[in-house]
Amino acid sequence: MQRKTIVISGIGAITPIGEGVDAYWQGLVSGTSGAVPISYFDTADYDCKLACEVRNFDATNYLDRKSLNRLDKYCQFGIITAEMAMKDAKFHLPDMDTTRIGVVYGSGIGGMISYDAQFRGYMAGGPRRVSPFFVPQMIPDMAAGMISIRNNLRGPNYATVSACATSLHAMIDAYMILQHGMADIMICGGAEASITPMAIAGFGNMQALSTRNDSPETASRPYDKDRDGFVMGEGAGAFVVETLESAQARGAHIYGELAGIGMTADAHHMTAPHPEGEGALRSMQMALGSAGLTPKDLDYINTHGTSTPLGDVAEIQSIKKLYGEDTDALSNVNISSTKSMTGHLLGAAGAIESIACLLAIKHQTVPPTINVFNQDERIDVNVTANKPQQRSIKHILNNGFGFGGHNATLIFKKM
Repeated sequence: MQRKTIVISGIGAITPIGEGVDAYWQGLVSGTSGAVPISYFDTADYDCKLACEVRNFDATNYLDRKSLNRLDKYCQFGIITAEMAMKDAKFHLPDMDTTRIGVVYGSGIGGMISYDAQFRGYMAGGPRRVSPFFVPQMIPDMAAGMISIRNNLRGPNYATVSACATSLHAMIDAYMILQHGMADIMICGGAEASITPMAIAGFGNMQALSTRNDSPETASRPYDKDRDGFVMGEGAGAFVVETLESAQARGAHIYGELAGIGMTADAHHMTAPHPEGEGALRSMQMALGSAGLTPKDLDYINTHGTSTPLGDVAEIQSIKKLYGEDTDALSNVNISSTKSMTGHLLGAAGAIESIACLLAIKHQTVPPTINVFNQDERIDVNVTANKPQQRSIKHILNNGFGFGGHNATLIFKKM
């Protein structure tokens, strides 16, 4: 089978630091933190009282009220970003063969807001208080389904669910579908909206969340010696991924090539990463091999970088092993975690971070890791700290790792 060139021709973003691609990029390069005191519910009894909320978002700008009443917030995010991406990619659906357009769009948790609300209703009033829309609102495949239904997209259609690797797995699956000729165009990405009483309680009781409540804007601090956990975020990212021939025939703008893919398992622990980053290393090696590149070809690595004490170190150890004795190449590659600004969007994290990578190629600028006040001495690599850096960027590696030991890596290439 002859390998096809797979490109990204459209993107859409809703993030805690900007709604739409341009606003998101401005948030990244200005070093904006999206972390704020939680406004969605009373946090008096919670250790963690902060999150990266999507503020001032009005879904009625995009969807009618009847649809909104039937859709969980994560699904709203998914539909809207997918349609942003299709518009960006110059879709004119009446002229397109929609049997050749598919959707792989994931969510790590799905309709957590609906689950939380319906459970409380059930406890207060019994089974008759449960909405008939509860199940379709809750299940994590509904964003993929609704993107298809609203736009008559009749190609392959399903969701990925692999915790924080979800949306990278969606892009990997889209890539493989296109390579095998099962579609010409795929809509992919991920959405999450889980800033709810139950989710914050669950992650908080795991001691996974930052409790820097007195200074939310500095709470997400990957690579800083005093990091104390991640900050929950919400939002979505979507892509139009297609063959180069398809994009050129439509006259679409091309952000970059999806040049390499890798995915592995740690087979180690439910929540903790492999302490030596073994699975992450193999995922990166696989992606580079898929792209026909070596580590020295990389200009920028957008890390998973969640701001957890164990995870940050394990990932950096795996990156150092990737480079081995080539310390010159390691010192030349820029490394940053944009979760320092957006927080951790769980199943949508890889999507918005892939958008950051594509925009970094477009603008030839590395977005920073903010809140690096005292860099952990174990993270002795070229962290792009606190300010963006302009440089020549041709190849970017993006990592996403999920609970359950799921590892995924993408390589983006400048066209």
